Amino acid sequence: MIVKLNGKEAELAENITILKLLESKNLTPDTVVVELNMEIIPAENYGSTQINDGDHLEILRFVGGG
Repeated sequence: MIVKLNGKEAELAENITILKLLESKNLTPDTVVVELNMEIIPAENYGSTQINDGDHLEILRFVGGG
């Protein structure tokens, strides 16, 4: 399936959750915020939130600094 991921088209496997997507990108769920179709998804829902064809996702990473 084709989705928009951080503004770019990306091909993902069918039946993938946000958690599986994060794992495939080597991202730790507690260091990111995920927006799905302009709605922030709570981290506790990453494992149960299915991504569908045509969805728009933004993954924002927290970066520490000083």
